[in-house]
Amino acid sequence: MKRLAAALLFALPLAASADALKSGEFSPPRMAPDFTLQGSTGKPLKLSDYRGKVVALGFGFTSCPAVCPTTLAELAAVKTKLGAQGKDFQVVYVTVDPARDTAERMRAYLTAFDPTFVGATGPAAQLAEVRKEYGVTSTRTGSGANYGFNHSSFVYLIDRSGKLRALSPYGRAVDDVAHDVRVLLNQ
Repeated sequence: MKRLAAALLFALPLAASADALKSGEFSPPRMAPDFTLQGSTGKPLKLSDYRGKVVALGFGFTSCPAVCPTTLAELAAVKTKLGAQGKDFQVVYVTVDPARDTAERMRAYLTAFDPTFVGATGPAAQLAEVRKEYGVTSTRTGSGANYGFNHSSFVYLIDRSGKLRALSPYGRAVDDVAHDVRVLLNQ
């Protein structure tokens, strides 16, 4: 009986930790700064319109050679792993390159990863304000037509009520991100 009690005491913290997020948590959670930008759907994109879903919010650009397509492919894999729950998971991708990333270009780029992914673009000053609100850095590199950007590469996870809950770094395992999204979907 003592061994069973000890085993139960040991198992309780493990069971409680199953709901712990694997990405960096916001403690306490706070409301995600809202914004309205031009959406890749051709309509205005307002972040708060996605309340009721878990949102993965990322920043990048369609000409990115490595980090952005990797992140989007991983988010598409997360959605696949979610199965039926994937209908309540929304990827929103905000450009850091408004000179090239029109709504049409973003739509074509994002739908190659998943037809439900949406992008946001707009005037450079407005996008800079959104980046500032989220602590995202972006620096143009190179010159001429083949310029690029060094930019923050993490993804924010926003819960159904619109609160920032986690910050997932670039390269986080797909299974870990899927776990975190599932935890948020089930709350």
